[in-house]
Amino acid sequence: MTAFNYTNQTVLITGASSGIGRVFAETLAARGAHLLLLARSGAVLDALAADLSRRHGIRAHALVADLGQPGAASEAYARACALGLPPDVLINNAGFATHGPFETIGLARQTLEVAVNCTALMELTHRALPHMLAQGRGAVINVASTAALQPDPYMAVYGASKAFVLAFSEALWAENRRRGVRVLALCPGATDTAFFDVVAAPEAAVGRRMVPQAVVDEALRALDRGRSSHVAGRPNRLLAWLPRLLPRQTVLGIVEGMLKPKTA
Repeated sequence: MTAFNYTNQTVLITGASSGIGRVFAETLAARGAHLLLLARSGAVLDALAADLSRRHGIRAHALVADLGQPGAASEAYARACALGLPPDVLINNAGFATHGPFETIGLARQTLEVAVNCTALMELTHRALPHMLAQGRGAVINVASTAALQPDPYMAVYGASKAFVLAFSEALWAENRRRGVRVLALCPGATDTAFFDVVAAPEAAVGRRMVPQAVVDEALRALDRGRSSHVAGRPNRLLAWLPRLLPRQTVLGIVEGMLKPKTA
């Protein structure tokens, strides 16, 4: 499979204000892509869009939206189309985690977690895919997690939401692989971003943290190779084999010990 050419392609990136999303934006702007940067922080997005436009001679626009709100994803997609920039590439990166015994975490927070991690991702993909198929060309990168590879005690909703992302993305890869649209589920492990500031649980960071640029570089190479999914980082890929080799309850016991809150 040939390398994907991003020059003059429009890329919509959610969670673009920091971390992996911001590095995707910087990397693809350098490759000549026009950008639609979506997050909640308007001032940060405006500054990033202006900087990338100036440095790389591309068009970059901020789309301020809270993807946890009903209809926000569809509204953001409509604004992209109103700019004359329906996305040729969609990178669903926005997401967050909660940590702790399931019953102790507020239901509203966990419902919001599902809305951002799953519903908005599905909604944006549903909106974007017809345009890509009409062109016979496009790409979707959905950021899942190594948490998708097995159930995650004390991060039950997060792990389940990322398992959805992985299964959903791989199914779309199979549906679209002969129609010109590439779909990749990216499964990073611990990455040096603000993710762990939000989840506020050091136990959630399993293994050595990767730098976001390494995660993005691996993702783009995997997309070029036509992969349906990719676990970023060789140590993470080795750990990903454990659920295939050990009894399921053994794996659950190991993960429960790793993620158990210090006060639980």
